[in-house]
Amino acid sequence: MRTLRFDRDGTVLFAERRDGDGVPLVVVPGVMADACSWRPVVDALPVPNPVIVLNRRGRVPSGPLGPDYSLRTEIDDLNHVLDVIGEPVDLFGWSYGGLIALEVAVDRQRLRSVVAYEPVSSPFGIEALDDLRNAHHDGDLDRAVEIVNRTVSGFSAEYVAELRANPVWPVLRPLAHPLADELVALNAHTPAWDRYPEIDVPVTLLLGELNEGAPPYGTAFEVIRNALPQADVVRMPGQGHLAHAQAPEVLAKYIAQAIAR
Repeated sequence: MRTLRFDRDGTVLFAERRDGDGVPLVVVPGVMADACSWRPVVDALPVPNPVIVLNRRGRVPSGPLGPDYSLRTEIDDLNHVLDVIGEPVDLFGWSYGGLIALEVAVDRQRLRSVVAYEPVSSPFGIEALDDLRNAHHDGDLDRAVEIVNRTVSGFSAEYVAELRANPVWPVLRPLAHPLADELVALNAHTPAWDRYPEIDVPVTLLLGELNEGAPPYGTAFEVIRNALPQADVVRMPGQGHLAHAQAPEVLAKYIAQAIAR
């Protein structure tokens, strides 16, 4: 892996690049994730293509969210990165990153395909906002990680207790810093629903089979699926929302299949 740097309006964005040959694959992580957390998927991708994983703002070493942060900030960031790359790319986004990728695809001409793994949109996680703000105000990152797992994702107390004892917990704590602001931005944004059917490159929507029809991720998925009648919906057996962490080889296989369409 090597590091790429992108400068946009005074904010520095970083990305990790796996070199290769062919059309680049650009990966946009969601909340509670950064480029480092997607390395197992990148390492497992059975394709020769270059892979570029964006370290979205709010994640070290990229710059902060900024005082006027919104989902439009993320859209503009991604457009800037793609402009600098300057060639057709396959675009992949997970969760919040999936929504960012789809919003960019509405107006982006130089894309080869778009793949979104359980993208989310408003309303989402509103019930957690006050608690997240309070945790952020108190500097309680442990509480913030617990809130996003229990209140937003709906995981059990037992799951969170096991997660606390796992070496991944200290990795998740700093990723909780931008959570409240990202959730506010997500819920303040109205996607360009009426233009989604105009996306004229192959679109694949990945769904963890365990989430089908279930809140919060399965129900959010259905909203976006209904807005994209042209999309190919692919279910991943035995998976939920966290295949990048729990089964990176499996997710890598499905991403490779989608960009090979």
